Amino acid sequence: MELHDVWFVVIAVLWTGYFFLEGFDFGVGILTKLLARDRAEKRVLINTIGPVWDGNEVWLLAAGGATFAAFPDWYATLFSGFYLPLLVILVSLIVRGVAFEYRVKRPEERWQRNWEHAIFWTSLVPAVLWGVAFGNIVRGVKIDAEMEYVGTLGDLLNPYALLGGLVTLSLFTFHGAVFAALKTVGDIRGRARGLARKLGVVTAVLALGFLSWTQAEKGDGASLVAMIVAVLALLGAVGAIRMGREGWSFALSGVTIMAAVAMLFLTLFPNVMPSSLNEAWSLTVTNASSSPYTLKIMTWCAAIATPLVMLYQGWTYWVFRKRIGTQHIADPH
Repeated sequence: MELHDVWFVVIAVLWTGYFFLEGFDFGVGILTKLLARDRAEKRVLINTIGPVWDGNEVWLLAAGGATFAAFPDWYATLFSGFYLPLLVILVSLIVRGVAFEYRVKRPEERWQRNWEHAIFWTSLVPAVLWGVAFGNIVRGVKIDAEMEYVGTLGDLLNPYALLGGLVTLSLFTFHGAVFAALKTVGDIRGRARGLARKLGVVTAVLALGFLSWTQAEKGDGASLVAMIVAVLALLGAVGAIRMGREGWSFALSGVTIMAAVAMLFLTLFPNVMPSSLNEAWSLTVTNASSSPYTLKIMTWCAAIATPLVMLYQGWTYWVFRKRIGTQHIADPH
């Protein structure tokens, strides 16, 4: 295996980690409107992810940085062709971070309510757009012989990509509902369970349709195995939450995300961005990669830094592992 192949796998792992961790972040943000009945319950939901949401975004920074360094042509084509949707995602993530921090800076109800609206929308929008973006990457976009995207914004809004957006939205919301049930006590825990049971069924139908479409058009034996694992894990997550086993359900919903992302990257390889105009114009791990020397330096740096980051993040989750409820929320007055 060449170093550019190794870095393709590394980038796939980074995106998998991001969607696994940030997925329930987005889901909990969306649930602040769907699940919480009052201000105290909104604070409970926000507090379940408060200590970890910013650490989860490190995976996105690492994935973007690794793509820029290891596959500069992939990075350039992706960010120029998908400029508007990626800009919307970036602005959403910035506003979302500000909303978490500024919401508690003033006691006025209107001030806090406006930031809660921001948390909801800036969680929902990226949850959809990430699915649309990766759907287009897998499907193939209009790339010419100069490795430049020559399509329009309308080309990105095709049925396959939009279905991908619905899948990520429903899957992240389900993942977030299971996480909320795992991290809370009292009435909100019971409602999170009930909502997760309903969301699980919808998610299973959408995911099965999207993954089957992907397998039919792009798949092979390896991607079929990943698809089967994803579907079985999702069904297992739904079954576990019905039995009140939030821990197992959360683990299995995480396996669903990991297997689904693995399937998408398996259907891509050895391409990184297929061209829908001419297969010969596709960006591959070979023609889009950096020099072997650059990849070698990156490999040594990643081998040293990655375990440290994972240990620190794991320690953070361990410290903030306890369940919380409305009884832990101080009276704002």
